[in-house]
Amino acid sequence: MADTYDVIIIGSGPGGYVTAVRAAQLGLKTAIVEREHLGGICLNWGCIPTKALLRSAEVLHYAQHPQNYGLKIDGAVSADIGAVVNRSRQVSARLNGGVGFLMKKNKVDVVWGEAKLSKAPKGATPGEIVVCKTAKKPMEPQHPTPKGTLGEGTYKAKHIIVATGARPRVLPGIEPDGKLIWTYFEAMIPKEMPKSLIVMGSGAIGIEFASFYRTLGAEVTVVELLPQIMPVEDAEVSKFARKQLEKQGMRILTEAKVAKVEKGASSVTAHVELKDGKVEKITADRLISAVGVQGNVENLGLEAVGVKVERGTVQVDGYGRTNVEGIYAIGDVAGAPMLAHKAEHEGVICVEKIAGLPNVHALDKGKIPGCTYCTPQVASVGLTEEKAKAAGRDIRVGRFQFAANGKAIALGEDQGFIKTIFDKKTGELLGAHMVGAEVTELIQGFVVAMNLETTEEELMHTVFPHPTLSEMMKESVLDAYGRALNA
Repeated sequence: MADTYDVIIIGSGPGGYVTAVRAAQLGLKTAIVEREHLGGICLNWGCIPTKALLRSAEVLHYAQHPQNYGLKIDGAVSADIGAVVNRSRQVSARLNGGVGFLMKKNKVDVVWGEAKLSKAPKGATPGEIVVCKTAKKPMEPQHPTPKGTLGEGTYKAKHIIVATGARPRVLPGIEPDGKLIWTYFEAMIPKEMPKSLIVMGSGAIGIEFASFYRTLGAEVTVVELLPQIMPVEDAEVSKFARKQLEKQGMRILTEAKVAKVEKGASSVTAHVELKDGKVEKITADRLISAVGVQGNVENLGLEAVGVKVERGTVQVDGYGRTNVEGIYAIGDVAGAPMLAHKAEHEGVICVEKIAGLPNVHALDKGKIPGCTYCTPQVASVGLTEEKAKAAGRDIRVGRFQFAANGKAIALGEDQGFIKTIFDKKTGELLGAHMVGAEVTELIQGFVVAMNLETTEEELMHTVFPHPTLSEMMKESVLDAYGRALNA
């Protein structure tokens, strides 16, 4: 006889495990199915371990420029790539154990294996999954399976939430081989430091790895198909970030395409079609394919139960509901923006709606921040200047430079700016865009402001502490209205 639950969640990434915790808090009997690692890609192969790598690169950068801070370091400072990778994996393992603890604490059953939706009898609502032994080979040995977890078998639930995440998109003819052509998996655990690198794609993943390897000393070339790097960002921010990255020695080719790749014994040659139609051959030790991700929608039985899937993602409404009653999807598998924090919030909304809580609001994707942890950091929320104008909004734009901020100068981080966009008639904050040190920690202030429907007047009358980087946020607002005090 099948075990029966109120909610079963397929996938234990940030969206899946947070949804499980919230479901348990709401008194719902909950199980979560995972085929490989508790915490999913984000915790094990994405958000967290990459930030550990980037932190090591940041410390190396400071150590190599002690004179900028009146310090002296005797002897050469260099990176031990094995130790850097090992630290990153230890950080991941620590958090993986934390997810296991949360499942136990909240009495969420963990089912180990691969889940597939069962087709319901005619006229019945789907509500059953079959869990089989994991067929996918892990990238590294699995973390120990928590005691008390369940395995192969049949499980039933009134509500089934698909949270299977996404994987790297593969381009025909440029398939990753784990040796010369990498995805972010291989880029995260190099056995040796490449001397040269081609990064195909300049979204957050591509630029973060380009920044990491360049800081550690590799010659890096970034190839981007579109006219600007970090294509989703405000054009002004993108232009500034590109200039800073090129100052660091990174080569960036926009409106360019990797048309063909030739593999050698220990190197790869990319045939890059340039804007003018010419083809340039670029040889490097490794090539990272970072051309986006695609949802894990295969082998779940979605088609069999009639769930609508388009362009590799499950189609849902603002509450995570699919077109089939009782089946939901959240996170990367449910479409853009493919961000961990979006998945978490989306999951909470979904399960609170299931539980029947009052005043549950549909997800507003226009208020989800995006962050890129390169050097300099980039962060944003809301409309870019270009999109605000395209939407027909009459706008005011404010800017404030890091070079005019005391804390930034004291930190030795005086390159960057903050840009704010307001509706001229109503004072509504339409968007905020930042580039510079620690902006990924600052952006939440504008996210809160937008969520509270704060106007420019309220922001201008908010007291920011001094000396802080956050003061630039207020100054940018003041500048939009011709009232900047320190510029």
